[in-house]
Amino acid sequence: MLFDSHVTDRLEDAASLVNALTGGAAHGRPHPAPTGEQLPEAITAALPYLQEHTIDTDQAAYLVRTAQQLRLAFEAVSAGHTDDAAAVANTLLVATGARPRLRRDTDQPWRLHFHGADDSPAVSTSASCATGLALALDSDMTDRLGVCQATRCDRVYIDTTRNTARQFCSTACQNRTKAAAFRARRNTGTT
Repeated sequence: MLFDSHVTDRLEDAASLVNALTGGAAHGRPHPAPTGEQLPEAITAALPYLQEHTIDTDQAAYLVRTAQQLRLAFEAVSAGHTDDAAAVANTLLVATGARPRLRRDTDQPWRLHFHGADDSPAVSTSASCATGLALALDSDMTDRLGVCQATRCDRVYIDTTRNTARQFCSTACQNRTKAAAFRARRNTGTT
């Protein structure tokens, strides 16, 4: 069984925020966190649906704090510390005032939202990501939240494979790791 599409979308948003807004390493290279004028562009690149909104500096800072908290949760799950991840989720749920409600736009079906009608885009996004995280932690699929296992990469991912075999944030990191293992075997004569 996999997450339903709504939970998967919220978790993918969470992973996108973490990967775009937190520093570290990505695909074998340093990945500095965006700052200043780079920040709104990084946010809308991570979450294109926010392009229709103006993300001011306060909202950008809010999303950075959310991304930092979400990273802590992904890292906690990856390290087997689900209780720590749950504490982060609970903190985010309270901070964002996440609450489910149904809303329907003109000529559209009803949709479940996890934020207030008047919340800023930053709070709305953060509440949705926090709720997705909470729903993942409330399931038997917690192990589907991961941190890339490649050397010099700490990007996060959601494992949507049927066999829960994903270990890397991208095909690039998987290929890099396989190539390094092949070179190591070849150098030791055990191919």
